[in-house]
Amino acid sequence: MRLKAMAIALLLAVPAYAQYPGQWQYGPAYPPPPGYVARPPVQRPPMSEAMLASHNAVRRRLGVPPLTWSGELAEVAQEWANHLLATNTFSHRPNNRYGENLYTISGGSASPSQVVALWADEARSYDIRTNTCSGICGHYTQIVWSKTRSAGCAVAANQHREVWVCNYDPPGNWVGFKPY
Repeated sequence: MRLKAMAIALLLAVPAYAQYPGQWQYGPAYPPPPGYVARPPVQRPPMSEAMLASHNAVRRRLGVPPLTWSGELAEVAQEWANHLLATNTFSHRPNNRYGENLYTISGGSASPSQVVALWADEARSYDIRTNTCSGICGHYTQIVWSKTRSAGCAVAANQHREVWVCNYDPPGNWVGFKPY
């Protein structure tokens, strides 16, 4: 019986696990142990840096020049993401002078790397030798379009849905031309 009581006491002494993996949260019910030194919270890069790094990782594998971030394109993307969320629609901006990739998720959230990875996975359907697509490829080819120099992305979210929009300048996906 004494062993069982010790096991319960040990379980009660374990600190509460925080919302973010790898960070323990101590509070009144769980004071820190003697000598505990709090680590600063994990700092995540801004969405712009993470989105740009994810795009450029895909481009780097092909030897395509990296993109730069455009605040102007990000503003255009934010405006359209807000519109799509507010109207509960999902379509490309009409008469857009930029290239555009869209992503939406309901009942959850995504990270920049997850969004770009989904688009980049379309590479499986693309054949560079024949410049043909056996499925959906346009998001992938826009990411790796070698003449594209800048991108700007944004996300709009509510409790039900996230909408991601990326704009590219100059736009890619010109019929009859290879992306790289």
